[in-house]
Amino acid sequence: MNKEAYTALGIVVLILAFLWTEQPENSAIKEPSEGHALLINAGYGTPLLDGDAKDSVWADVPWRPLDQVWLGQPPAAADFSGRYKVLWDENNLYLLAEIIDDTLIDRHPDGLLKYWDDDCLEIFVDEDASGGNHQYNYNAFAYHIALDGRVVDIQPDSSFAFFNDHCLTRRSTQGVVSTWEVAVKIFDGSLYSDAPGAENTPKQLRSGKKIGFALAYCDNDHSAERENFIGSVPVMGPDKNRGWIDAGIFGLLVLE
Repeated sequence: MNKEAYTALGIVVLILAFLWTEQPENSAIKEPSEGHALLINAGYGTPLLDGDAKDSVWADVPWRPLDQVWLGQPPAAADFSGRYKVLWDENNLYLLAEIIDDTLIDRHPDGLLKYWDDDCLEIFVDEDASGGNHQYNYNAFAYHIALDGRVVDIQPDSSFAFFNDHCLTRRSTQGVVSTWEVAVKIFDGSLYSDAPGAENTPKQLRSGKKIGFALAYCDNDHSAERENFIGSVPVMGPDKNRGWIDAGIFGLLVLE
C-alpha cells in the first residue's frame, strides 16, 4: 500500500472514530422516534364510549402491548397482561385498553390517598412532545384513573387533585378481563391553570400533530402497595419509574 493510500485510510479511521464517540447513548432506540423510546401512529376515528371493544371504529386499529416492567417483577400471564389501541378526532384522544387482571383492588376510596397503590390505569400526555420535567407543573400530565373513573394528578404545589374533566372513562369487566375506553382532552400545559374559576380550553387536534404519550397499569393483589407497575414504553437505566417526573421517557404519538 502506498503513502497516499495509508493517509486516506487513516482519515477514514479518524472519521469513524469521531462518529462513534459522538453517538448518544441508546441511539438505536431513540433514532426512529425523534428522541423518544417508542413511535406510535394513531388513526382518525370517533368511537362510542361504552367500554366495549366491539365498536367497528376500533376494528382496523392494531393492538399494542403493555408489557414493560417499570416496578416489580414480570407478572405471570394469569396475574396480569395488557394491550391497547389509540384513535383521535378534533376534540379528544381515545384509548382502548384491555387488561387481564385476576384481582381488582381499591383500598383507598378517598381517591387522593396513595391512589397509585390501587389498581388503576395511568395515561401520560405531553401536549407538544417537548419532554422535560413535569413533577410539579403542567408541562405534561400523568392521569391516574381509578376503578371508579376518578382521575388524579399532582398540582404545582405538590398536592394531589382530581382532574375528572380531563378524562371521561367507561370500563366494563367480564371475569378477569376489563375493557377501559377513555376520551382524553389535550391541554396546553403552559396555559392550563388550576386556579378557581379558570377557563381552560382543550387543544383542537389535527393531523400531523405530535404528542408525548405513554400508558401504564398499577397492579395490586391484596398487598399494602402495588406489586407491579407495567408500562408501554421501554425505559433505560435502573430507575424505570420516572414517568411521573420526566416526560422525556414518553413515546411519540403521531396523529395521522
